[in-house]
Amino acid sequence: MSDDLSGFSLLDLFRSEAETNLATISSGLLALEGVSTPRPESIEPLMRAAHSLKGAARIVGLDAAVGVSHAMEDCLVAVQEGRCRLFPRHVDILLRAVDLLNVISKLPEGRFIGWSIDHEADLSEMVASIQGIMADQAEVDPPAAVEKVPEPPAVRELPPEPPPEPPAARVVETPAVPPIEDGSDRVVRVTAESLTRLMSLAGESLVQSRQLRPFIDSLLSLKNQHTALLKTIQLLQDRHDGASPSSATAEKELLARAKAQTNQAAASLTDRRDEFEDFARRNEDLSSRLHHEVLASRMRPLADGVKGFPRLVRDVSRQFGKQVKLEIVGETTGVDRDILDKLEAPLNHLIRNALDHAVESPEERALAGKTVVGTIRLEARHWAGMLQITLNDDGRGIDPERLRTKVVERGLATAPMAGSMTEAELLEFLFLPGFSTKDAVTEISGRGVGLDVVQNMVRAVGGFVRVSSRIGQGTRFTLQLPITMSVIRALLVRIAGEPYAFPLNRIDRIVMVSSESILVLEGRQHFMMDGAPVGLVEACQVLELPRAERPEGAYPVVVASDRSHRFGVVVEAFLGERDLEVRPLDPRLGKVPNINSASVLEDGWPVLLVDVEDLVRSVDNLLSGRRLRRIDEESERAEARGARRVLVVDDSITVRELERQLLEAAGYEVDVAVDGLDGWNAVRTGEYHLIISDVDMPRMDGITFVGHVKQDPRLRSIPVIIVSYKDREEDRMRGLDAGANAYLTKSSFRDQTFLRTVIDLIGEAKR
Repeated sequence: MSDDLSGFSLLDLFRSEAETNLATISSGLLALEGVSTPRPESIEPLMRAAHSLKGAARIVGLDAAVGVSHAMEDCLVAVQEGRCRLFPRHVDILLRAVDLLNVISKLPEGRFIGWSIDHEADLSEMVASIQGIMADQAEVDPPAAVEKVPEPPAVRELPPEPPPEPPAARVVETPAVPPIEDGSDRVVRVTAESLTRLMSLAGESLVQSRQLRPFIDSLLSLKNQHTALLKTIQLLQDRHDGASPSSATAEKELLARAKAQTNQAAASLTDRRDEFEDFARRNEDLSSRLHHEVLASRMRPLADGVKGFPRLVRDVSRQFGKQVKLEIVGETTGVDRDILDKLEAPLNHLIRNALDHAVESPEERALAGKTVVGTIRLEARHWAGMLQITLNDDGRGIDPERLRTKVVERGLATAPMAGSMTEAELLEFLFLPGFSTKDAVTEISGRGVGLDVVQNMVRAVGGFVRVSSRIGQGTRFTLQLPITMSVIRALLVRIAGEPYAFPLNRIDRIVMVSSESILVLEGRQHFMMDGAPVGLVEACQVLELPRAERPEGAYPVVVASDRSHRFGVVVEAFLGERDLEVRPLDPRLGKVPNINSASVLEDGWPVLLVDVEDLVRSVDNLLSGRRLRRIDEESERAEARGARRVLVVDDSITVRELERQLLEAAGYEVDVAVDGLDGWNAVRTGEYHLIISDVDMPRMDGITFVGHVKQDPRLRSIPVIIVSYKDREEDRMRGLDAGANAYLTKSSFRDQTFLRTVIDLIGEAKR
């Protein structure tokens, strides 16, 4: 099958070819580094790529790219023929040439000539540097710890941060290129084999659809048979009404005709039913294959999104004077192209963190009995209906005691509270905005931007991230992501008489719990699973639906969890598994609590998909006796009306728990919300005397949330306290300008400032 390229300009084709060839050259150069005598066949792909790039650049008139790629090709030919050797300093030059060619390939049309004139000196120097490799064959390289290599320009990752220029030679900078305006259509890459299969399935689908016409004709014939039958029956009725003894024979004949026509219609109906059942089965199979093929065409191998990481590890580790190798396992694992585009930035951030924080210097590793070369391992696989990506390093690990100290120093918890936290609870603090265990912020590991950027991305696509660490042995980050964002495998359940769906990849387990195995501790129901207690709550109570009759005997329970909590949700019945097409809710609804999307069952019945992470938070609130406890009992409502009720809005579970404990110890009724959107939903449906809000939160920040409250005539009288990590005057003024009555830093938890401010605004709690 020939490729139809009529919709692409020559420049589009050149950019696509350049991306492939430059990736080949870059990965090949990294593989050659450290190889004293490379085999000629290992140089051949690099030389061909440079040659192809030169020819393609000449066709589109990019003379600047022609000169650089031609010099690179000559150099590689010399290496292949054994006339020169590549040392690390030479690889640096060739990699900078790759960066420069990458910049040139992304120049907007019409900017080639002007850009070449402006950077003529840089281009000439780069060509000269490449040509000088063949003359520079001294077998001594400058120390790796001193040499600084410019960071490769990135297309979708965090903004590049070029390190200082090495003193030994002037580095040819790769100038920034204005972004290329997107066309009206997005271009995607689909393999020829996939297109062939899609074409075959489309043709088969067309043939299947044409079979509907004769089927419709057969149904019309069946209708005519029923019409004739009705006429016969009506004639028989007329004869019967005016019957005479002599008409008995005629009636018998009409009755026999009616029976014959009935049998004929029944036989036709049976045949049509069998035909339709066969057609439906074949059509369902065809539609399923077509759908899966279309999904497959959206998938890209992981390698497409991580091809720049070996270069990143090489360059950054050399800047730190470290020796680190990157292992990538599962490069062919299929990833939805939208998810892959979003993955590059968080993985880039995690790798930089590992290089800066985790992997030790060669001297430290030798003293610790480790190999001097550290390892970062990136692995991807499909597991339990999810895309699982793990990033391991064999570095120093995260010291829980140092982390505990940082938590106390930052005022995030008191010393006794931090001392009682488990290691898993402490690791949660790593995902707070701006949190770092290092005393100094570096340019390499995120410029003070915390791991919240990773968590926010993963949450945005419906996944989750976990971290584990062993001191002295390394750290592991595990990202669980959906394989595709358009179709999910889900468990259907019945709640309050209606079907709901739990994404299968977010369920820990489904169990039947007998009433005898349900225990009560401190007024809370739970059951034992894997030797640990699991809290129980009814789904209709969490979703604020009418309470349905509980099933008799064993209760169907869906067990779900986030990083630190696991709960059992009692439903009415399990209805089986389904593949559901995800349909977003109308944006005018805002964030619907505990629901993230919808779908339609095969019978046309709508079904809501449960937001498991949101549900776990709501269950946590319910079991902790907070907002969702307001259910049917009038006595509870009356008691709540007489108390001072406070809404705490913070995305950190640790900070929420600390504020709740402080307020409840003082006698206040406390509800919690996990971010600005959750808080906005809560404040509109509940009655509160005070709101306490964080600033930096996902989905809706605290400033926006406070602004919404103060602009609502019904809510604007509620006092608001902003509690933030930031103690800068401009942040304080932003909060007060939004309408906050007080602005506190989280260090106020350590003294009485927090509670004194609450009492000043709403008075002491009514006990």
